[in-house]
Amino acid sequence: MDPAALLSLYREPLRLFRLANLLREEICGDEVSYVVNRNINFTNRCVGSCSFCAFRRADGYLLTEEAILERVEAAERSSATEICLQGGLAPGLVLEDYCRILEAIKEDYPLMHLHAYSPMEVLYMSESSGTTPAESIRELQRAGLGSMPGTAAEILVDRVRGEICPSKLSTAQWREIVTTAHRLGVPTTSTILYGHVERLEDRIAHLLLLREIQAETGGFTEFVLLPFMPKNNPLGARARRMEILENLKMHALARVALHPLIPNIQASWVKLGRDLAARTLLWGTNDLGGTLMEENISRTAGATEAEGITPGELSDLIERHGRIPVQRTTLYGRVG
Repeated sequence: MDPAALLSLYREPLRLFRLANLLREEICGDEVSYVVNRNINFTNRCVGSCSFCAFRRADGYLLTEEAILERVEAAERSSATEICLQGGLAPGLVLEDYCRILEAIKEDYPLMHLHAYSPMEVLYMSESSGTTPAESIRELQRAGLGSMPGTAAEILVDRVRGEICPSKLSTAQWREIVTTAHRLGVPTTSTILYGHVERLEDRIAHLLLLREIQAETGGFTEFVLLPFMPKNNPLGARARRMEILENLKMHALARVALHPLIPNIQASWVKLGRDLAARTLLWGTNDLGGTLMEENISRTAGATEAEGITPGELSDLIERHGRIPVQRTTLYGRVG
C-alpha cells in the first residue's frame, strides 16, 4: 500500500473502479448490508470551535432522560437493533452524565445495542471528570456501551486539523483512544470527512493510518466516507464543490487501500443522497449504513435527504442496483 501507487491509481478511474469492484466481490460477494437504527443527537450545545460544524449552538438544547427514552421507545417499535448516541461537548457534562444515559436506556431496553460517544466525547468526559480515557471507557462499558463511532477523525493529519478544528483532539490522541477502546473490547467504526481544504495526499495518509491501526488491533467494524457539507458553517466558503466522479473515486480508493483488513466500506445516503450512495455499490462499497429515523447534524449543514429511510426503501435501492440486501446488526451479524 504505497502512497504513490494509490495516488497513481486514483488518477486512472477505470482501473480503480475495476479493481475496487473485484475486491468487493472477493470479500463481500453481492450482499449489501444495512442496520435498523435510530440516531439520537442528545445535545447541540458545544464548547468546540470546529469550522466545518453547522450543528453547534451556545444556547442549544440538551435532551432530558425522558425525551431520550421516548425516542428509544419509538425506535424499538420500529424494530431497531441499535441506538446511536452522539452530541456536542455541552458545558458541565461529566462522565457520570454520559454513563447515566446508557444506564437509563439499558434499564428499559436491555437488548438494544448502544453505539455511542466519539473519541472526542471520550476525551472531553475524561478531562472534565479527572479520569483517563481508559478509565472512562471501562465505566461506559459497565453502563452498557456496546461500540463507539469512530467520528471526530475528520482528516488524521495534524496540519489539516490545525486549519479546520484546532481545539479538537490531535491525530495521536484519536489513535490512542480508539486503540484503547479496541484493547478493552469495544469495537469502533472508522470515518473520514473529505472534500474541504485537504489534499488527496492527506486523504491517502488518513487511509493508510487506519490500515495501520486495523493491522494492530482488528477493532474497526467498518469504514464510513463522509463528504463535507458546506452550508451554514465557516469552512464552506473555502471548500470547492465535489463532482460525482470524485465521490465515486474516493469510495473505490477506500476499498483498495483498506483491503482486506477493513471488509466493510459504507456510503452515507444522508450526505451523498440515496441515489449517489447506491451508485457507489458498483464501485466497491457494501454497506449503506442505518435507517437513522432522526438526523440533525448533516441537515443543518445542507443535506437535503429526509431524516430517515425505511428498511423497505433501502432494500429496494440495493436491489435496483443488482445487489442483495441484508439486514445486519451493529457488529455485522445477520438479522433474521
